[in-house]
Amino acid sequence: MLTAKENLRQTIIDGGKPDRFSNNYEGIYLMMHPWIMHSGALLAPGDKGKVNAWGVTMDFPAHTPGAFPVHTPDKVVVKDIEDWKDYVKAPPTTFAEAEWEEFQKQYEEVTNSGKAYAAPLYVTGLFEMSHYLCAIDDALVYYMTNPDEMHELLKYVTEFELRIAEGICDHLHPEAIFHHDDWGTENNSFLRPEMFADYFVEPYKEIYGYYHDHGVEFVFHHNDSYSANLVPYMIEMGIDVWQGNMESNDTKAMLEKYKGQIAFMGNIDNKDVDFHGWTSEDVKRVAYEHLDGYDFQSYIPCITQGGPGSTFSGTYVELCKYIDQYNCEKFGFTQQEIEDARLPLQVIFG
Repeated sequence: MLTAKENLRQTIIDGGKPDRFSNNYEGIYLMMHPWIMHSGALLAPGDKGKVNAWGVTMDFPAHTPGAFPVHTPDKVVVKDIEDWKDYVKAPPTTFAEAEWEEFQKQYEEVTNSGKAYAAPLYVTGLFEMSHYLCAIDDALVYYMTNPDEMHELLKYVTEFELRIAEGICDHLHPEAIFHHDDWGTENNSFLRPEMFADYFVEPYKEIYGYYHDHGVEFVFHHNDSYSANLVPYMIEMGIDVWQGNMESNDTKAMLEKYKGQIAFMGNIDNKDVDFHGWTSEDVKRVAYEHLDGYDFQSYIPCITQGGPGSTFSGTYVELCKYIDQYNCEKFGFTQQEIEDARLPLQVIFG
């Protein structure tokens, strides 16, 4: 029986031979690092008015999947896109060696287990940074009316990300990276594909190319939205796993077209299992619906949320339980064998 890490690897690589469904985040641990601790991104439900390292004011309302920027006129960072350099100041990217050493031990423990990838969690990605700084409506307009300024802003943020990537790779030597950047709604991408490619393909090729060139085997990119129209660009960027693909993308159709080129980790929308009043029967039904008729290759059944957890307490663990149960019923494993092949389930929230 494969470890959870190796089973995940075999699921991702072209021609791999996994022996069961990789279950949610069991094969990858999302890890902290000095930048994320200084970023101001780690809000808790109920937090309000928290200002992050870029000067963006954030709220995290209770019973919602995550924090979001506050864009009342007095809180928007970029007051005038033509003068964005007057408003946007990148945070520091160098940290004390003692801070890195604290995290090195955690990474080594996960990596040495052989049961999971130790993957730095990176938030916030390029598109999200643009609308965090400018406000979402204004940012979408600027992509049409001020292309020069938006290219410059994205270049500035890309250079910042590359400095963070250098520190991560030099000190933590990860085998995987888990990077957030949402690119659409449930039903469409925010930008038409040609415009998206013009702004984001080259910067992400640079960022993800750096990681791949410095020991990272797999880039996991979280984007819980409709983005089936962007998959060719994801592949070009160097994304190995798209985490968060919602049902609206038609995962089976994407697997038929892209299997072996990119893996899809998601397909179980939060709204289907993670809601007030959920029941165990709800979760089992949804889990089995997203396993029956699917093949292991390039498919990781997973909640679409960008981390191991849930908005309403217990739903993520319950979903993991039923995917385990399916693997035992269909492929002859025992629950104890599955537990022995992985680290304890990581639950970051919920």
